[in-house]
Amino acid sequence: MANFVVYDDRVKTLFGSAPSLELLHENQDYPFAHEAGVFIERNNTLFITSNQYNDHAAGGRKIQINRVMLPSDGSSKTKCEEINPAIITMANGGVNYLDGIVFCAQGTHSAPGGLVFMEAEPPYQTRMMVNSFHGREFNSVNDVVGHSDGSLWFTDPIYGYEQGIRPKPKLPNQVYRYDPIRGSIRAMADGFGRPNGICFSPDEKTVYITDTDWIHGDGSTDLTRASTIYAFDVVPYSGEPFLTNRRLFAMADTGIPDGINCDVHGNVYSGCGDGVNIWSAGGVLLGKILVQGGAANFCFGRNGEIFILNENRLWRAKLADDTKGALLCI
Repeated sequence: MANFVVYDDRVKTLFGSAPSLELLHENQDYPFAHEAGVFIERNNTLFITSNQYNDHAAGGRKIQINRVMLPSDGSSKTKCEEINPAIITMANGGVNYLDGIVFCAQGTHSAPGGLVFMEAEPPYQTRMMVNSFHGREFNSVNDVVGHSDGSLWFTDPIYGYEQGIRPKPKLPNQVYRYDPIRGSIRAMADGFGRPNGICFSPDEKTVYITDTDWIHGDGSTDLTRASTIYAFDVVPYSGEPFLTNRRLFAMADTGIPDGINCDVHGNVYSGCGDGVNIWSAGGVLLGKILVQGGAANFCFGRNGEIFILNENRLWRAKLADDTKGALLCI
């Protein structure tokens, strides 16, 4: 229980009577477990993206996508398979979409970034969904979430430029909505230092967006910059969704709130500098799942599973069976 910290007794119901934290896989060759975290229930697999690392063979920076075959029982082992689908340049966040996955491609100096759909089975065929805002290239698309109406909402900070993998930004640090049916793209929210993680509440009436301006792409940090989760109301006007009533929902006390998800009860989880932090829908810190080195991202699996991406390590937390992610509700 040392890894499960209680700040408010309400979290005890989420943790259950015997929460556990298990190391599934470790790779000290490169930080294989950084972002995305997309769970495919039908074959008990997980797709994750690495952090950037030096690829001496290619002579530059690289991000690797891995397909993780999760153990079905205590006797089997976790297996990781490196995959290299086309056009997903410098992959970052991802989300379940239709029968496959939408990845955020940050892009390179020679290739624009955007949202790329990938089939979740070999040969992992891909297609670019959107790669510009009416002709202006995105900065470095970071994270994405799907809405029940089929639209995709995503963040686009300037981290790629600061990290030297993208050209000078052509757009502000903003959040966008892409409608694949109509092929329309809209800017939905601005005023961020570095917009990062994004998720909807279970009823989709609220969207949560993290601002990780505390750390810039060159690695510099400033305790006076935002390390914050903002909440917005999703309100229809003239038949289209708008974001209103922007408010500070919560602040991470350690590091930044990066990846973000809700459970089916409306609680908000975010990967922070000390692990996964959990807040109530009212913004009260309920508890933490402590992981040394923190967690950039994570995702829910089945029946209280949370897969935590910890750079060189992949962990599985097991909470109460009815602590389910709002995205898949399994």
